Amino acid sequence: MPTLLPWTQRTFNFDFPVETYPDILERLRGLAPRIEAKVRATPPNLLTRREREGTWSIQENIGHLLDLEPLGVTRLKEFLSGVETLSPADMTNTKTHEAHHNDRPIADLLNELTQDRHRFLARLDALDPADFARTAIHPRLKTPMRMVDWLSFVAAHDDYHLVRMTDLMALFSVPSV
Repeated sequence: MPTLLPWTQRTFNFDFPVETYPDILERLRGLAPRIEAKVRATPPNLLTRREREGTWSIQENIGHLLDLEPLGVTRLKEFLSGVETLSPADMTNTKTHEAHHNDRPIADLLNELTQDRHRFLARLDALDPADFARTAIHPRLKTPMRMVDWLSFVAAHDDYHLVRMTDLMALFSVPSV
C-alpha cells in the first residue's frame, strides 16, 4: 500500500487565479458522490476495519470529513467578516476519535455528509466572485490565504482521505471505483 505523505507535512502553493474558484467548488461538490460510489458495494465489516490500531477505518475517514464540516462553516463566516486569523483545527482530532463512527450505519454518515456539504456549497454559490479573494491567515500554515486558496486546501484534504479509503480497500482486496 502506498505511503501517504502525512497531511501535516504537506506544503501548498496558491499561485492560481482567484477566478478558478468554480473549479474548486466543483471538486468540493463531488466529495459525497465520490465516497458513495467508492463504498456502495463494500461490506460493512470492511468499512469499519482498521489497518492497525491507531489508524482509521474507511468509515472513520468519512466521519472525520463530516466532523470538519462545522469548521468549514466557521471559517467561511470568518473570511466574510474580515478576521485576521482563521480558527484553528483540532489537530488531535478529538471529535473523530470520540465519535464512534464505526457504530453508525454508513447510510447515515453519507446522508449527513451530503446534507452538510450541500448547505456549505449553497452558501458559497451565493457569494459574490470578489468574496473569493478575501484573505485571512491560516493558523497552522501561518500564511495568508485567499478564500479560494482555503477552499483548495479543503478539497485537497478531502482528496487525501479519499486516497486513504482507496488504499484501505486495496489492502482488504475490495474493488475500488
